[in-house]
Amino acid sequence: MTDEQAEVAHITRRPAGADESARASRIWWERSADEYQAEHGAFLRDIGFVWGPEGVDEGNVGFLGDPGKLAGARVLEVGCGAGQCGRWLRAQGVAEVVGIDVSRRQLQHSRRIDEQTGHTLAVAQADAQRLPFADAVFDLVCSAYGAFPFVPDAEAALRESGRVLRPGGRLVFSVSHPIRWCFPDDPGESGLVAKDPYFDRRAYVEQDRQGRACYVEHHHTIGDWVRAVAGAGLRLHDLVEPEWPEDNDRVWGGWSPLRGRIIPGTAIFVAEKDAP
Repeated sequence: MTDEQAEVAHITRRPAGADESARASRIWWERSADEYQAEHGAFLRDIGFVWGPEGVDEGNVGFLGDPGKLAGARVLEVGCGAGQCGRWLRAQGVAEVVGIDVSRRQLQHSRRIDEQTGHTLAVAQADAQRLPFADAVFDLVCSAYGAFPFVPDAEAALRESGRVLRPGGRLVFSVSHPIRWCFPDDPGESGLVAKDPYFDRRAYVEQDRQGRACYVEHHHTIGDWVRAVAGAGLRLHDLVEPEWPEDNDRVWGGWSPLRGRIIPGTAIFVAEKDAP
């Protein structure tokens, strides 16, 4: 049985390191990319920048900064999936956008959408924990649920993104809101009863019969993320906890209108790298 064919035999909470987490993400996304794009592609749109299941649209909120300045920026999207966000940036006139993702299959979907839309995105297969770029080459780094929920060392991952940012550059990323880890991954009323300690930082791990992880997601508290931003040499500019929009009736995993109007499902961090 190959890595890509590994089947989940057991679910647990336990520590998982950088290499194991990266391998598990590759396995899971290689296996699940087709289903994910079929289920969520219409919501994400072939050319669209949505920050999370609430449907917060970058075109309406401007977390990335002044649209007038983006055209001349060099942008990296970390964990780009099928490239919807990076392709949206290209459609806004941003000349240089690069997307990286750990999954080759996700990048094949990106190429498919390139051919369908005529809006192309430069992509590379790479791990967010080890970016294959020189120091200080991007004006903006962004990630919409793309990579940071899956890294064990939040500060190290943010430091890597900060490394490739130019002074004065901006990092904007979204993750599952840490409070969601207290509740079952259920969009209904059963998902409104707290079950797990907020401070249990062990990873959620799906593993095969040999105990090898084939899906890993990490929990960092809000305080962990704030300290990680500071530890990476960045300055926190904003922290957004989007409310569930009245016109969004979509259920996505544990996200739903019922839960989204009571507890936050997403946290969006906006940070900047100080100029010398």
